[in-house]
Amino acid sequence: MTGLVAGVDVGGTFTDLVIFDPASGGVKLAKVPTSLPNQAPGVLAAFDAAGARLADLDLIVHGTTTTTNAVLERRLAKTGLITTAGFRDVLELGRRTRPNAYGMSGSFVPIIPRNLRLEVPERMDARGRVVTTLDEDALQAAVVQLRDQGCEALVIHFLHAYANPAHELRAGELAASLWPNGYITLGHALLSEAREYERGVTAAVNASVQPILERYIARLAGELKARGYARDLLVMNGNGGMVSAAHVAREAVKTVMSGPASGVMAAVATGRRAGVANLLTYDMGGTSTDVAMIRNGVAPVSNEIEVEYAMPIHVPMVDVRTVGAGGGSIARVDESGMLRVGPESAGSTPGPICYGRGGTRVTISDANLILGRLPAARFGQAAEAARQAMSDQIGRPLGLSIEAAAEAVVRIANTHMAGAVRMVSISLGADPRDFALFAFGGAGPLHAVALARELSVPKVLVPARPGITNALGCVVADLRHDFVRTLNRPLDALEMDEVHAVLAAQEAEGRRLIGEERIEVRDIRAEYSADMQFVGQTHLLRVALPTARPTRQDLQRLFEAAYHARFKVDLTEIRASVMNLNVSVTGRRTELDLSRLIDPVGRKPKAEPAGSRPVWFAGGWVETPVYWRDHLPLDLSLTGPAIIEQMDTTLVVEPGCHVTSDADGNLIVEVGA
Repeated sequence: MTGLVAGVDVGGTFTDLVIFDPASGGVKLAKVPTSLPNQAPGVLAAFDAAGARLADLDLIVHGTTTTTNAVLERRLAKTGLITTAGFRDVLELGRRTRPNAYGMSGSFVPIIPRNLRLEVPERMDARGRVVTTLDEDALQAAVVQLRDQGCEALVIHFLHAYANPAHELRAGELAASLWPNGYITLGHALLSEAREYERGVTAAVNASVQPILERYIARLAGELKARGYARDLLVMNGNGGMVSAAHVAREAVKTVMSGPASGVMAAVATGRRAGVANLLTYDMGGTSTDVAMIRNGVAPVSNEIEVEYAMPIHVPMVDVRTVGAGGGSIARVDESGMLRVGPESAGSTPGPICYGRGGTRVTISDANLILGRLPAARFGQAAEAARQAMSDQIGRPLGLSIEAAAEAVVRIANTHMAGAVRMVSISLGADPRDFALFAFGGAGPLHAVALARELSVPKVLVPARPGITNALGCVVADLRHDFVRTLNRPLDALEMDEVHAVLAAQEAEGRRLIGEERIEVRDIRAEYSADMQFVGQTHLLRVALPTARPTRQDLQRLFEAAYHARFKVDLTEIRASVMNLNVSVTGRRTELDLSRLIDPVGRKPKAEPAGSRPVWFAGGWVETPVYWRDHLPLDLSLTGPAIIEQMDTTLVVEPGCHVTSDADGNLIVEVGA
């Protein structure tokens, strides 16, 4: 691809844009407030801010939070469900867990209310044999009833349809002749996997966000076309790949976690070029913080992610964990006199007090401003308003000075974020000291060094444009399709010819889908895996397979090795079982040159401070030099304390830390004791 390539990512607070010119190496950037609830005006405003002519663009890749926000805020299309007689309440019964680990409080609202969940006579057994024939008259009556109740989308979810989808397929044919639109989701078609609860929730989420996503994408595509854009619009999926906007609504659930996934893909690409294969990604934006663990240059993809309590979405997604700590997270003293930070956020409207847009509640951004990490002169009178609010809301109730109160807010936020990093590393048997912290997002570099010290991470890698890294992830991501097929059989009873046939068919389908996209790829690769367990256990362990034709002995050996690596236990006397076979097919795109993200023309021969200001470190003010990042040389070498500012973020280098730069302009901070 030789034309201009644009990546645009919509976050909770800001919409970010990066445009690459592969021919000249030129880059255009923009960062504008996100427009809510309709994200399209914000996307168009980003192109306007970058001075881009849409007719000149060859490709736009879009990361969106439309479906994620719809799910988390329960702003969903009215959806009906038709299921096997006796299984109407599967979505509500779940796995017998509780919203809170202790006590008797907590509530749970299923995706589809009970009055919109109907049953029809039909039944397959776990081997796919018909137990009860589908009652077609009852099926049609149920479809009509849900249609007349005003449902916009429909889910057909039958027990054991993964083993034999005949009843679901027939039900889909009958429903299509009666339903007023194409929003019909068949559970097995989206997820051919055992476990009716997880499969049902995934199908319910897909159906309930389909109309919302399709309307948004159609609106955005139409407005882009009206402004002269004549090419494909691609949308990021949660698995780190992308799909054409023309097909994205068909499997809308796969776009959940689209934004966080794009950031992880940018980290993979940046780390590969920087020679750092093991990264803990730390993306702190205005609303939340997302963290993930990259091992050996590979993004972590899981199909066992629970987006929130009782919301397991079992389609492959980049394994990102989120905490409610962003620049706009609100700090408060609760009824018991404890300081709390987040998860409630001021967002972009009205935003933190220092934004001067009418915000009245203290946030993490206000605390950073008070501590000198952000330039008070840039915020005008709003800076003084932030100081007064910090005194009134936090300092006075806790008996602290304004600076001590602001420092306490930052330390509480750092503790929350450190816990999320531990969740994706230590809890999975990884030592953070073996990784570098990849800090991005508009607020990530403000906290990265302190976070690394708390976690004993020796190095922080700050990409050239931390605040637009998610948008960068859109343009460096590959095409990707993931497939899963349930077998659910003991290994010693498994027909290996069937295993080989399933893996081959999944790979062929992935290659076909990538071939249909009008995107140039340099090669197509397939990765194979099996979800296995010991007979009698419920926990699944994903086992990577080196080929599409493994032997029975290969499966046994690889599973035992994976089990020992995860749990440090050998259970050779227990039979192994194969639950699912998985294939991921990736069409790898031509790599973009990231060395021009910071224009080399502006770089100076040596690091020269643009000024200095007092910054609060460890309980006291320290006069600290302030550098403009675009002017720093590639052979940078400086020791903290230092503040490094740029268009999209600010990096705080604490005393005792040393900073260097690489050929792409990434900053590497060696964290001192």
